[in-house]
Amino acid sequence: MTTYADAPIANRNATGKSKNRWFVRVGWRHLVGILAVAFSIFPILFVISAALNPLGTLSSTELLPTGASVENFTNLFQKTAFGHWFLNSLLLAGVASFASIFLSSLAAYAFSRMRFAGRRVGLLTLLLIQMFPQFLAIVAIFLIFTTITDLYPAIGFNTPWGLFLLYMGGALGANTWLMKGFFDTLPKELDESATMDGASHVQVFFRIMLPLVAPILAVTGLLAFIGSINEFIIANVFLTEPNSKTLAVGMFGLVAGERNNNFGMFAAGTLLTAIPTVLVFQILQRYIVSGLTAGAVKG
Repeated sequence: MTTYADAPIANRNATGKSKNRWFVRVGWRHLVGILAVAFSIFPILFVISAALNPLGTLSSTELLPTGASVENFTNLFQKTAFGHWFLNSLLLAGVASFASIFLSSLAAYAFSRMRFAGRRVGLLTLLLIQMFPQFLAIVAIFLIFTTITDLYPAIGFNTPWGLFLLYMGGALGANTWLMKGFFDTLPKELDESATMDGASHVQVFFRIMLPLVAPILAVTGLLAFIGSINEFIIANVFLTEPNSKTLAVGMFGLVAGERNNNFGMFAAGTLLTAIPTVLVFQILQRYIVSGLTAGAVKG
């Protein structure tokens, strides 16, 4: 029989059971989320700490710096060609992404809306080419551009336009497949209605189709930009002069020889390198979710 004095003990037991049930059902998810956030934030805090570390070495870097200085940022611009690397990467990534997206959208529209001989073979060929890693072609690319450099130095080694040609075709197949899936989701009645009203293929493509596929254009554009600005293997073979390097190649050179001494400048450079990608992501983020889900389920 429960007496009046036993009531608080019963309440405490009920409260404890309620907390246990909350933790089993919901609480453990909060714990996993907190651990995931801590795991994600740790490298960012370490890089920020290293960038602000006045000593600028790897061995003296701690998670919580004892002092703060912008000397690493100053040395980065004064002792290296970081400004040239930054501009080269922005130019290459921006122009190559735009050209790749434009050409991919033209090809995807043709594969989705038109029926012609070799259509299926062309689609399968694009898919097959994407299955091979790019570095398999490095030897062939090096031999080809050795000849091109002798004949046309303006688009040869150590020039942004030669590397731009390589980047432009690198993701063309994957982007075309993604966009074709998105074009397939659009009703063909839109094209037919516009054609009945007197619109040409060019007008249908630019005035009707492109605005409707803006989400997949944003997604493929973002992926192409990130892939181009982070690409290292081909750029390292292609660019050898200090002022012609991209961020990936130039930043690697900072830690390739003296990793400990230049780590502060390397950390400062990585923070500045992240700015263009974050800005592009913030501008295009409203299209990203719908673009990723809508273009990937149609073949």
